Amino acid sequence: MQFIRRPDLDPHTRIHIVRLAWLHQGVYGKMTEIANAYRISRTFLYQLLLMANLQLETLFSDEKLLFQKDHYRLDQLLFLLRLEGKCSLLSIASILKALEYHPHSVGYLSQCFHRAGQTLPSTLVIPSKKWVFYLSDEIFAIHAPILVTIDARSTTILNIALASDRSADTWSAHFEALEEHQFFSLGMASDRGLGLVAGYQAACDMALWVTDYFHEFRDLFAVLHQLERKAYAAIGKEDDAAQKFARAKSESNLQKRLQQYETAYHTCEQAMALYDQLAMLLHLLHEALQLCSPHADCAPDKTFARN
Repeated sequence: MQFIRRPDLDPHTRIHIVRLAWLHQGVYGKMTEIANAYRISRTFLYQLLLMANLQLETLFSDEKLLFQKDHYRLDQLLFLLRLEGKCSLLSIASILKALEYHPHSVGYLSQCFHRAGQTLPSTLVIPSKKWVFYLSDEIFAIHAPILVTIDARSTTILNIALASDRSADTWSAHFEALEEHQFFSLGMASDRGLGLVAGYQAACDMALWVTDYFHEFRDLFAVLHQLERKAYAAIGKEDDAAQKFARAKSESNLQKRLQQYETAYHTCEQAMALYDQLAMLLHLLHEALQLCSPHADCAPDKTFARN
């Protein structure tokens, strides 16, 4: 007799065959009838029964319950190492290997955490309506934007989702999802991102929007660094003009070099004054708004002075 694999017998069909065989055990001629009906051998039918018995014994045995308990503890250990211990996948794999847990490969751990992440909703769900003040921004993972909105008071992540872009439509859908989950906005603080601001205004047109201090001061400090470079460049040009004036010999050349020096001097004075004024303003704002902790001074303490 030639045996062939039967791809048409899917798992549901095989379960049905086993159930029929199970119910008619000991009935004369019934096994042959079932085998003929499904065009299978009696040997294969008894193999299905044997495998079914083994699976049921394993399922209801004490060893199975111990395995499930150990598996739960392993999952608990994995999440503690990843979330509380801040361990990398490679470090977790090394720890599991030392504890003789199997499997412990990096690929298995990656799939495990991916499956766990897939089961979690991206938007927090609450039973009743809640008014909150949003803090929203984008973060990036391998150049892909992740849109994040948190509650300003509790810093709870209300919605976090990987997005294809940062357009106004994408942000608007992000905020509409929050309203569908019973979150309503009192206002929002964010940077001046065009898509973010336009999307928020489209979804929450009556709510308040304010720019956050961090991004505003980051831009101001960028301007401050530009003024600093310009001031140093102006000091260099003034010094160069002074040296050229000192080397001049003829009356006409002395007058020419003197005019060049006076121009460089006034330009340098103006550049240093602009830097000092902005630096002082940022220092006063830093103290008034308490942008950083006492151990992290954000304002520069540099002032320009000639030697």
